[in-house]
This record gives sequence, C-alpha cells and structure tokens, in this order.
Amino acid sequence: MHYVSAENIAKSFGIKPLFSNLSFHIAEGDKIALVARNGSGKTTLLKILASTETTEEGKVWVNKNVDVALFEQDPKLDERQTVLNNIFHISHPVIQSIKDYEAAIESGDEKRISDSLIRMDEMNAWDFESRVRQILGKLNIHQLQQDVSTLSGGQRKRIALAKTLIDIGFEHKHVLLIMDEPTNHLDVSMVEWLEHYLNKENVTLLLVTHDRYFLDAVCTEIWELEDGKLFTHKGDYQNFLEKKAAREESEAASVGKAKNLYRKELEWMRKQPKARTTKSKSRIDAFYIVEQKAKQQLQDQQLELQSKMSRLGGKTVELKKVHKRFGEKLILNGFDYSFKKGERVGIVGKNGTGKSTFINIIQEIEPADSGKVNVGDTVVFGNYSQLGLIVKEDMRVIEFVKNIAENFPLSNGGSLSAAQFLNLFLFPPEQQYTYISKLSGGEKRRLHLLTVLFRNPNFLILDEPTNDLDLPTLSVLENFLSEFQGCLLIVSHDRYFMDRLVDHLFVFEGEGLVTDYPGNYSQYRLAEKLKEEAESQEKKSELSRPVEVKDIKKKISFKEQREYEVLEKELAGLEEERKSTTAQLSAENLAFEKLSALSEKILEINQKIEIKEMRWLQLSEMYF
Repeated sequence: MHYVSAENIAKSFGIKPLFSNLSFHIAEGDKIALVARNGSGKTTLLKILASTETTEEGKVWVNKNVDVALFEQDPKLDERQTVLNNIFHISHPVIQSIKDYEAAIESGDEKRISDSLIRMDEMNAWDFESRVRQILGKLNIHQLQQDVSTLSGGQRKRIALAKTLIDIGFEHKHVLLIMDEPTNHLDVSMVEWLEHYLNKENVTLLLVTHDRYFLDAVCTEIWELEDGKLFTHKGDYQNFLEKKAAREESEAASVGKAKNLYRKELEWMRKQPKARTTKSKSRIDAFYIVEQKAKQQLQDQQLELQSKMSRLGGKTVELKKVHKRFGEKLILNGFDYSFKKGERVGIVGKNGTGKSTFINIIQEIEPADSGKVNVGDTVVFGNYSQLGLIVKEDMRVIEFVKNIAENFPLSNGGSLSAAQFLNLFLFPPEQQYTYISKLSGGEKRRLHLLTVLFRNPNFLILDEPTNDLDLPTLSVLENFLSEFQGCLLIVSHDRYFMDRLVDHLFVFEGEGLVTDYPGNYSQYRLAEKLKEEAESQEKKSELSRPVEVKDIKKKISFKEQREYEVLEKELAGLEEERKSTTAQLSAENLAFEKLSALSEKILEINQKIEIKEMRWLQLSEMYF
C-alpha cells in the first residue's frame, strides 16, 4: 500500500535553494533514515510531508486512509497545561477514562480510584492502559500533575515523545510516523527500548537521527539529501558509506573527463568567428553544458585540522576526596582521581545523577562542598556544553569567531584565518556574513563546536556533543578527536561515538557512587544487560518459592491493598481476553498470518496471567 508520493517538489530558504525536482514514494512498512548536512533541508522536507509547510513546486500526495504523525526536534507543548493534559489531549471516552484513572492513582484518593476502576472496566480500556503505562515508565515520566512550564528541555522532549507514541497507538490502522532526532535527551536504556518498540509495533517510519546504532537497528533504507538531490541506499549505514564513496569517485572521474574536453572546446570557441552556422551553434550549446560539468566542485569539505595544541604539562586535573550534594541528593562522596595526559574518559549515567555537576566542578565553575580540585597551570579547558552559544547580541558568524581570535595555529608553523577555519566547518564565504539568529539549530551547534576548538584547548570537555549535529559533521569530528593529543572528557548517550573515542567510563550510579569501568560503552551495556537478566531470574525464583509464615507482614500497606484489588480485575480481564482469543483461533478458514498472530497473542496472555497470578498469590497470603 502506498502511503505517500512526492513528484518534482522544490523548496528554497530565501534566495538559497534547498532542493528541487525531488520525487519519491513511501510504502507501508518502510523504515527510512534521512541523512544530510545541517541546513540542507531535512527538517523542511519532513514538515512538507506532514503538511505543516508547503512546496514551491510539484505536489505531495498522501493516501486518504493514512494519518501522518510528526515528532519534531523542538516539540511544542501547551505551557498552560499539566503533563497529564498534554499527553492525553485527544477527546475520546477511552482516553478520558485512562486520564481519570492515572490522575486518581496519583492523588491516592480511594473513592476516585474505585470510581475510575469501574469506568476502566466499562470502557474495556485495560489493554491500552497497559501500553500507556509501559511508555510512561520506560520514558521515566511519573509526575503527571506537574506543569509543563516548570520542566527542563529533556523532560519536555520525553513528554512529547510519549504523546506521539500514545497517539499513534490509539485507533490508527495506517500511520506514517515522521521523527526528527527522537533520541536526543534519552539515556541509552530509553534508546534501546525505543528501538525495540518501533520494531515491534511495525510502524511505517521516516526519521532523521545522528545515532548510527539506532539507525542500523531500526531502518532498512537510507535517503541521502545532497546538493538538492535525493540518493537512495538499501541496507545499513556501512553500506551507505561504501555506496556514497563509490558514487563520489565516479563523479570525480566524470568531472575529470569533462575538464579535458572543456579545454579543447574552449580553444575551439576562441577561434570561432562572430558569424556562426547552425552546426556550430549546437556545438556551442554543448560547450556550456560541458563547462558547467567541468566547473563542478566535488571537494568534500571536511574538518582536517592538524592543530598546534597548547602545551599540556605533566600535571593536568586532580580531584582529592571531593564531596558534593544538592539538598538530599548526593552527587560525589569522597571522589578521588588524577587525569593523565592524553586520557580519554566517557561519562555515563541516568539523568539527574550529577554528570553535568561533575564537569562543572572539574572546571571550577561550581565549587565542591569539600575536598580539593587542583588544575595544572598549563591546562586550557574547552567546554562544549548543552547550553549552546551564548551571544549577548545578534552578530554575524565571522564577527563572532573573530572576537575569539583572528587566527588558528597549525602544527606545521602556519595558521588559518577565522574565515578559513569557518570554511572547514562547512560555513562557506557567502554564509559567514549571515546573522547567528538566521542559522538552523544544527548550524548553531556546529558554530558552537567551532568556537570551542578555535580557542585551541588541551583539555576538551564535550557535553552531549552529538545532539543536533549532522552525520557528516559527526564523522569529521570523530576523525579530529581520534588524533587529539590532549585530555578528552565526553558526556554522551551516543554509543557509536563513545565506542570510537573513549578508553574507559565513569559510571554515575546515583547516591554519590561513581564506578570506573575499564571498557567502552557497548561492553558496559552488555555487562549491564547480563546483570539485569541475572537479577530478573533471581526475582522470579524468589516469587516462586513458598511463602513462609515468618515472611508475612503483620499488616498489609494501603498501596499493596490497592495492588491486590487491581490485580483481581486485571486477571479477570486477561481470562476474558484469553477466552475470546481462543474462540477466534477455533474459527474455520483462518489465514496462516492470522493463525500465527492469534497463537502468539495467547502465549503473551498466558505469560501475563502467570506473572500476575504469582504476585496475587503472594499478596493474598499477606492479605488474609
């Protein structure tokens, strides 16, 4: 089934053409990643398909039976409403019953909970509620009555993501899900869950992402938008890189041939008299085509900087018995570490465990409660923070960079001017006089990165550097950092980026505990998964053992009493669902796909019943 078709569409940004004559199709089940440099029109193209922007030429056709859901890079939420009202914004009886149930649970009002349970039963809303619970739990969204206006950028992003996933799961048979950088502000466990969710739900997907592991796990096709044209590549990111390199090599050879022909034709043109025959006119027309091809610039502008790094002495940064807390939250509890010259450390941990506070303490931006932070005299920090560019007033790009320095020193004794440095960061001369306010989000991030490196640091701190940077810039940045001779400290959830650049990890576990893990991010995640599986098996064994009298508490808590009552209703609902599904399975002339789906559903129901019955039995021993 065709979902979307585009024919010869075009769009410009002011006088700058983004793309023209783009034609493509999206069919049911497609999972496509869109790759391009920042400022090439990726986000604009997504908005055109979602009908929030229009084309200047051509047309877009969307199947009337298909709903298009757009998850934007900077999602918009209703600031006047709570988290609950933003997520459950659809006016429908089932959605309303779930919304009332969630509000009742959070309030703790016994009568409200009882009334909402009855309403949920009447609406048969439990299946959808369990999906909602899973989404909210995995995205760490719990304070549903909190006002959106009080939330951080990361919290807003997660709420917008939950809202989108809940919307597409509600009564939508055919949905094209368009996502612009969905993994920003998600920790790695959330990203891994989202990978699994998008694959399991079998949605039709078009996404922009900088996370290459996520891209490979979710997408089967890559669209590359370059120089206003669209190139299609089947397969994973590695295959895309190989095909792209082959195409560029072929184009380079083609331009070389055109240049040789151009020299010959130019000589002929100069010898031609003013009065020209029809035959020579056709050759002249062909000459201009060859000229255009010969003058085509194929240089792939890349960040190739052999910098003359500021000298870094033997003493870098040393932390001795450092303590830090915010109120009741303990961040560091007697932390000791001495950074070695050229060391590469990754920092990982859940949001709120103190990663950003830690890097601020290292730079002495924020004081420790006790302990010592000794910074070497030769240390020059470069801090690429999530705050982004701080500009007191709107300035042109070139002016902003020149305010830092006029030149960048190179290892060969030479230097690069501010304009040359900007050019290496994919800011061509015509864009250098653009006001910063006119840049896209990704271009501002790239300019921020440029200004950090332009200061020529020898202790580089990167806080979520991959957010909003395009894949070409990331690839180039990784190449530069792999040759960087100074100390490197990276806070990131990007597994690919971390695996390539760091030697070991500081894992922030919470409650002041920081573990030094001797390996890369993928190795750490594998170890964590094995640990989680072992704990899960241990918990199952604990639940399955007979409950002894000595284990029974004298009095059941209100929360456990409510859990017991809810479990009874859930088990009754699951039994009814199993009965209904079994009846469907007994019907004649079922297609194999339907038969397989029903069998799988019964297995899932049985597993749910088994787990819930085990907990119900445990509570019943306590309850009676």
